Amino acid sequence: MTAPGGGTASGGVTTAASVTDALSLRLTFVLFLSVVVVTLFTALLTAPQRDEISEFYLGNRDMSPLRNGLAMCGDYLSAATLLGSTGLVALTGYDGLLYLCGTVVAWMMVLLLVAEPLRNSGKFTLGDTLARRLPVGQRSVRLALAICTLTVCTLYLVSQLVGSIALLTQFVGEPSPSTRTMIVVIIGSVVTIYAAIGGMPGATFVQVIKAVMLVAGVTVVAVMVLHRFNWNFDGLLSSASAGSGLGDAFLQPGLRYGAGPIRKLDFFSLQLAIVLGLAALPHVMMRLLAPRRTHVLRASVVWAVGLVGFVCLMAGVLGLGATAVVGRETISDIDHKGDAAVLLLAHELGGEILTAIVSALAFITLLAVAAGLTLAAASSLAHDLYGEVIRKGKAKETEELGVARLAAVVMGVLGMMLALLAWGTNTATLAFLAFAIAASAILPTIVYSLFWRRFTARGALLSLYGGLLSSVLLVVFSPVVSSTPDSMYPGSDFAWFPLQNPGIVSIPFGFLLGWLGSLRAPAQEASVYDDFEVRALVGADQK
Repeated sequence: MTAPGGGTASGGVTTAASVTDALSLRLTFVLFLSVVVVTLFTALLTAPQRDEISEFYLGNRDMSPLRNGLAMCGDYLSAATLLGSTGLVALTGYDGLLYLCGTVVAWMMVLLLVAEPLRNSGKFTLGDTLARRLPVGQRSVRLALAICTLTVCTLYLVSQLVGSIALLTQFVGEPSPSTRTMIVVIIGSVVTIYAAIGGMPGATFVQVIKAVMLVAGVTVVAVMVLHRFNWNFDGLLSSASAGSGLGDAFLQPGLRYGAGPIRKLDFFSLQLAIVLGLAALPHVMMRLLAPRRTHVLRASVVWAVGLVGFVCLMAGVLGLGATAVVGRETISDIDHKGDAAVLLLAHELGGEILTAIVSALAFITLLAVAAGLTLAAASSLAHDLYGEVIRKGKAKETEELGVARLAAVVMGVLGMMLALLAWGTNTATLAFLAFAIAASAILPTIVYSLFWRRFTARGALLSLYGGLLSSVLLVVFSPVVSSTPDSMYPGSDFAWFPLQNPGIVSIPFGFLLGWLGSLRAPAQEASVYDDFEVRALVGADQK
């Protein structure tokens, strides 16, 4: 049987529409609907029962470190980890495994650099930390931070919603416009309900359930892969090399990122954005503020590091298993990006039932991350922009809570509209741009605020706006938008910046702007740091 692109498929899997048959599609729908109904019902039950913004923004602050760690893991790991990263390993071998390492190392940045001082000095959002650190000009800083937060959350949210359409193509082929609209509206509406009604308590429950399902799912499939090769990892590597059709080159560097110095720089730029961007993603930072006590936060982040590392390890096993069992050529013919690799592997190992389970898991993973992003954006709009900038801290709690719920609805609708307009755009590009903006704009502001006495509001504004604009402009004038067949506008050529990810330039630029803007720090601003430093580094358990 011939697969798209002229390749020969194996195991009866021939096209994207035949990754699963009608039975698998029905099973996936039933599983997905069951989890959505249960989580929606539970989110309503766990929703804030009082009109208190602290409960809406932070939820249950007395959760155990394990539950907090599961929630952190759920906030970070998206469908891209299950589908995209696995596919990258299946197609590029060593380079894909190297990419997975950046995901784990990123959490070490959170653990060692920002988690504890951010929790000690913050309240509901990062804007509260900056306001305490930079009382002079705090409203302008909150406004700049809100703009950066909304940009990052919107890009990441749109990539998740577009990803839901892309996942559907693995079942039914290219969906019609009406089908695309229906899928985005359904997913977007569920996400909006999670965020608007459930708040942080509801989102936390969804994240915990998602993380448990993800860890269990990848473990089961990885065990099946290893069992197929008699628990001989060398045998798995040998079979993957043979299945790749590339021999030893599959397990050596350079298959994806080694074709010249530009590709190597691009890979380094991407890894830099991932490692540094995670520490500044708004929904991850919001999760860091939730634990009431510092020692609970430390243990929670350690749990998150371990869980993320385990899932990434299992994703590597799944990617190698897909190449060994299905074959690199078959995977590439069906989906040149490799997103179908884990579905094809599940089909080979467990037929329609396992494929349905993995597919439903991907949908739930996507749903949970989108809910966290919507909540983070709504919190920034309501607390930083409305409560502190527009109302100048005089808004009542019930008033701010109502704005937060409305903001969640607005973000959900905006995400749905942009996702439909962005259909056909590379979802990875949107997600990586979000990471780059977080690393270039938000991270310099966090690091300088926490650790540099002379940092000023002017430096914060330059870092935030400069990092945001430089990231966006470099992507606009990169091969992502023009000059290549895979660009948004392949017929045009205005790409003077050679890299697809701007992190290697925009991140140092964001730090440089923050330093330049703070060179002449007023004495009264510098003196504020003494009190802030005691709170950030020593800590005072919040009530």
